[in-house]
Amino acid sequence: MQRTINKVAVIGAGTMGAGIAGACAMAGNGVVLLDMSSELAEKAVQRLLGGRNPAISEEAAARIHCGAIDADLGMVADCDWVCEAIIEDLATKRDLFTRLEAVRKDGSIITTNTSGIPLRDIYAEMPGNVARDIAVTHFFNPPHIMRLLELVPGTQTDPDVTAALTDYCGKTLGKGVVNAKDTVNFIGNRIGCFWMLAGLHKAREAADNGVSMEEVDAAMSAPMGLPPTGLYGLVDLIGLDVMDFVGKNLKANLPAGDAGHDYVSFPEAEQSMMGAGQLGRKTGGGFYKLIRHDDGSKTMEVYDLRTREWRPAVQFELDEEHSDFTTLMFADSELGKFSWDLMSAVFSYAADLVPDISDDIVNVDRAMRWGFNWAQGPFEMIDAIGARAFAEKLEGEGRAIPKMVAALLDSDNASFYRDGQFFSVDGSYQTTPAE
Repeated sequence: MQRTINKVAVIGAGTMGAGIAGACAMAGNGVVLLDMSSELAEKAVQRLLGGRNPAISEEAAARIHCGAIDADLGMVADCDWVCEAIIEDLATKRDLFTRLEAVRKDGSIITTNTSGIPLRDIYAEMPGNVARDIAVTHFFNPPHIMRLLELVPGTQTDPDVTAALTDYCGKTLGKGVVNAKDTVNFIGNRIGCFWMLAGLHKAREAADNGVSMEEVDAAMSAPMGLPPTGLYGLVDLIGLDVMDFVGKNLKANLPAGDAGHDYVSFPEAEQSMMGAGQLGRKTGGGFYKLIRHDDGSKTMEVYDLRTREWRPAVQFELDEEHSDFTTLMFADSELGKFSWDLMSAVFSYAADLVPDISDDIVNVDRAMRWGFNWAQGPFEMIDAIGARAFAEKLEGEGRAIPKMVAALLDSDNASFYRDGQFFSVDGSYQTTPAE
């Protein structure tokens, strides 16, 4: 069966669902947007139109037809793709997909935007045509800005489903489609959340050696090719409550022996912050808070995790040795030691997860670049510092060499990428797909 996507239905008009609907409408497609009531769906469209930089045009908004899930589910009958973006609750999702079977047309594609529930659990014991037509389309938020889309088929998904979604989401929506597997948190969040959660623990250890929060964020931004929020700033943006939910989901779903189990719970100071409702930007302050003065000026304060008190933030300037990760990770300073401790753990984690979460390193690197705005993915960064130097430093600390690095070096090759090719899990070099 050759499938094409012309008309789209999105079920769930929250921030994610509305954003997906808006992106499809902006691409010129007719869209059905359903929520608990048509009024909620219509309000979501108005939010897309509002603000200083609207997410959609008036012309695109006119392509979105709103309705209620209970009363208007039949509106999906002529849609080629039905994308579910409701709450992260397995029973609710299964109930919706069961109801969709009675109204969707034969051969239509159905997807879920879940990031925490295994796809196999959603379609388990459902009719065979559900297993054939279903996949995960995990957009990163906000969908009209973030490039990454993780595409995850089930074990019985028709190859035409993934082909049609890759074509539509890549060419029509302009997304960077990466192929992931039905594993917890897929690729981007599996590695990105490991970086954040491990970072909170390792930064607390570094604080005992005099490394401040400002130094941590200075190192975990421009020198690493990471966004300017750094580590603590990014957690502030996301919220400690969300990160706590992520940690609990990882604890429940990570395979036994996974290195991520060491970091699924917060350090004591962050646990106290969360208990006090000090969650981040959404509560007016987390690790940082902006103080607005009567004269119109602004100052930034930092919640010092050692003293448990607020203090003025200090602008920290990195010297040349600490300005690039290729030297920072090998610098003989407390900040250099912290940077190596965290990033070597992240690189090793990523290099041990292929092919479990992805068939190749390219999808991993692109997921981190497109989903977390890293300048380079972990395998590209290993290449930059040198796989041999990376392995030798690990060995010097009595640490294991991750399997993809070991495979690379055992094959007498020095880099994961060369001459438009990438190092494959079978030990050969394959042509790197165009972005």
